[in-house]
Amino acid sequence: MFVLFRVVFTVTFTLLFTAIGFAQQQQEVILTSVERNFQRREWEIRDTSVNFDSAATWKVKLEEMHGGKQEGAHLITVQTEKLTIRIIPTRGMSILDVQSGDVRLGWQSPVKEVVHPKHIRLSDRDGLGWLEGFNEWMVRCGLEFAGHPGKDEFINNTGDQAEMMLTLHGKIGNIPASEVSVLIDKKPPNRIYVRGTVYERGFYGPKLKIITEVSTVPGSSTFRINDTVTNEGAFDQEFQLIYHGNFGAPLLEKDAKVIAATKSVTPMNAHAGKAVKKYDTYVGPTKGFIEEVYLLEPIADKDSRSMAMLHNAAGDRGASVAWSTKQLPYLTIWKNTAATESGYVTGLEPGTGYPFNRKVERQFGRVPKLKPGQSRQFTLDFGIHHGKDAVDTVAGKIAELQGDTKVKLHKDPPKVK
Repeated sequence: MFVLFRVVFTVTFTLLFTAIGFAQQQQEVILTSVERNFQRREWEIRDTSVNFDSAATWKVKLEEMHGGKQEGAHLITVQTEKLTIRIIPTRGMSILDVQSGDVRLGWQSPVKEVVHPKHIRLSDRDGLGWLEGFNEWMVRCGLEFAGHPGKDEFINNTGDQAEMMLTLHGKIGNIPASEVSVLIDKKPPNRIYVRGTVYERGFYGPKLKIITEVSTVPGSSTFRINDTVTNEGAFDQEFQLIYHGNFGAPLLEKDAKVIAATKSVTPMNAHAGKAVKKYDTYVGPTKGFIEEVYLLEPIADKDSRSMAMLHNAAGDRGASVAWSTKQLPYLTIWKNTAATESGYVTGLEPGTGYPFNRKVERQFGRVPKLKPGQSRQFTLDFGIHHGKDAVDTVAGKIAELQGDTKVKLHKDPPKVK
């Protein structure tokens, strides 16, 4: 009996000590909590307002947006010596933009406000309503489905096969986060995390949860997205996830270039096939330009890591993304070099699949499933590169991945049933 008590006491004490130790390593501030029925509207913390060791300069701020369609939306700004990251918890924890010196990750969308999801009707314009709030640098597409709008089959609550209308790029980007917090490591280098939990669930529907985390180290020009998707339902659940990263000026311009280690490039449709040889280069803003979409098979290293970069025409400013092809096996390049007023933008989009309608993606085996209670993790590392030497260094890493593999260019799009 004494031995049993000693074992229980030791285990309990160890777990308690570990939990306390972890809490002592980080400071956490809750900004939003459905569980606690709590919402901060304005809040700020900075390196000078805390009593733990911090050698860097940083600030995190929460603000509530006002006016027009952004009334009631929230914005979290993480500001360090080299980066300013703006996150929208009201819009599925999307990232509005990232600024580093004279390089901005983002674009000039015709949508100027941080639109509150209550104004978005995803079914508008035959499933294109998502576009009425689209202005973020990084928006996640998913979770139940992603890609083009259109009909898909499913088994309904009576066990019969039925049809449903899928809207553009899914719902998760227009669902406010239920739980939002900021965590800061108390010891240098004082990594800052903005964490959010977003649920996509319904009766006779999916029960999916995504815990998102955007983090950076003060003084660094790199940052990370780390997400975990969980099926909280009792049955296997299909899901899709595309990281829709969107870039405009100053990186996107005439003769800008995208570099990606890839085995093959396939146009999404016949129109894109006409320009497949120029899939990696860009024109300036062009009135009447019709979008071109290319489907890439990334090449990875022995650790399953791949990388892509967009750089300007001079090759002295760039932005890169690195990810695991085990987590995100596919890469889409979206070219929309339309007039500036229409939205001059390109997308670099690692994903679990390509942006076809889910019905098409299922034909090619690109719609993964989660078992009940199963989770999958997704980590993307982003860098902003100033100067030709920095850009050339990243280009060299991508060339190393490419090795002797010759890129196979397909003129024709995939044959869809």
